[in-house]
Amino acid sequence: MIHKQGMRGLPMPAGKEFMAEGFAKANVPAIPQLVEMAQELGVKFIACQMTMDVMNLTKDNFVDGIEVGGAVTFLEFAKEAAPTLTF
Repeated sequence: MIHKQGMRGLPMPAGKEFMAEGFAKANVPAIPQLVEMAQELGVKFIACQMTMDVMNLTKDNFVDGIEVGGAVTFLEFAKEAAPTLTF
């Protein structure tokens, strides 16, 4: 969701194409707008350094305003946060 190119082409899961119509009818913003709204509300995005290394990605591949860190960075933040979302 925070990859500059990937966020623009997230496909619907197979068999769930009807959901796109539902999102449109409900005026659900596109992923880039949702990320921007989240950042405006103070949501912190932390990209995993190890995953970036494995996938040969740099911070430039991601939206502005993200942080990069490993598990310790995330855990240091998460222990004080409520709630957190990881995937």
